[in-house]
Amino acid sequence: MKQRWMRVFSLAMGIPLLLALLAACGAGTNTGSGNGNGSGSSSQKIIEVATDFPTSGKDESSGLPAQNGAQLAVDQANANNEIPGYKLVFVPKDDVGPSGIHDPAQGATNVKALIGDALVAGIVGPFNSNVAQSEMPIANQAPIVMISPANTNPCLTKNTPESGCSGANDQLSKLRPTGKVTYFRIATTDDHQGPAGADYLYKTLGYRSVYIIDDAETYGIGISNNFEKEWKALGGVDLGHSSEPSSTTSYISLLTQIAAKKPDVIYFGGLDSTGGILIRKQMEQIPGLQNTPFAGGDGLVTSTFATDIGVGHGGPVYGTVATTDANNTPTAKNFIQQYDAKFGASNLGAYSAAAYDCMGILIQAIKTAIQNGAKPPTSSSDSADAQTFRQAVINAVQNISYNGVLGHQSFDANGDTTNRVITIYKLGLNSSNQPDWLFATAVTV
Repeated sequence: MKQRWMRVFSLAMGIPLLLALLAACGAGTNTGSGNGNGSGSSSQKIIEVATDFPTSGKDESSGLPAQNGAQLAVDQANANNEIPGYKLVFVPKDDVGPSGIHDPAQGATNVKALIGDALVAGIVGPFNSNVAQSEMPIANQAPIVMISPANTNPCLTKNTPESGCSGANDQLSKLRPTGKVTYFRIATTDDHQGPAGADYLYKTLGYRSVYIIDDAETYGIGISNNFEKEWKALGGVDLGHSSEPSSTTSYISLLTQIAAKKPDVIYFGGLDSTGGILIRKQMEQIPGLQNTPFAGGDGLVTSTFATDIGVGHGGPVYGTVATTDANNTPTAKNFIQQYDAKFGASNLGAYSAAAYDCMGILIQAIKTAIQNGAKPPTSSSDSADAQTFRQAVINAVQNISYNGVLGHQSFDANGDTTNRVITIYKLGLNSSNQPDWLFATAVTV
């Protein structure tokens, strides 16, 4: 949401009176390129904290709720004078590109711009794993910390055979050109999320045959492959696996072929915007698939998917999310109330609380760096101090022990969370009789 404020001064006021008014307001004493909403006196120094999420276009229902969560953390930190003598300025970036969805090239442009502003101490984001692939090498060389609430592709941080990221899939030398860890995440990786989805569909729901579709993107391919590996290990029948790019406008032909195989369930690896919604809608047009169950990862669990698909027609829909469910976490109760008051309960997303915790981690790391003697930059062009301060923030994140609204957070040597939880949802009607994702169960992995 953007608001435009204008003040009109009459020329009749005269220059002296205008200068007096500006001086009384403290004009020129507080600088910064962001648009933070926190409180603080004009004598406070500025530290900027940024986000990079897809907050417009087809991905708005995924990225904007996460940005809202991060912004709430900044506003509260300023109100509580969390870092005495400093005001945090919130700098949000949107990585949606010309196609109307998340764009790795736009993400890279955003990170370069943030690095160029010496006042930016760290970045919360991105949301999508392919965007992370383009941003991580840039941030690693700067260096500047990135903390993602939602990236789940295991190859961003791992190169083990167990994760499926060894050999030709080993990306670490490219993503970490300095050899040092500067990227962290609190989302559980897809080598756990994919199998958790397979386990639930096979063991709990009793499905035995599946057809798998992915969107040909980093996240979609990764979670689908991990789902497929676990499905086969369980003894499930794998009827086929198709990769269909997000530019696909019709799945009718593919779905007709799938219907002939009579799957118990169709599993989709991708986002609502990269095929999830369209596939589920077109399933209802195919004889034999009108009532077939549909399932996928966290890319499906959005308010847009729930609203567009609705309830009461077609087969059941299931989704997994790679973090703890805020609505079933006692420590998140106050956060949910505060988020509702500022942004509205209907705008709470699957990763709003996670982004809130990521920003809380970043703010705590900034505070720790200052307490340990690191000197924040004094201006947007103070690149020398920016480099040393940003490294101090990275060090603080690596060693952090943080109690957030989703539980205790710390990171292993790769930058992955030690708080690994997968939440499973089913599409249904909420207490207001509106289509929504309803909590089914949670698995600690």
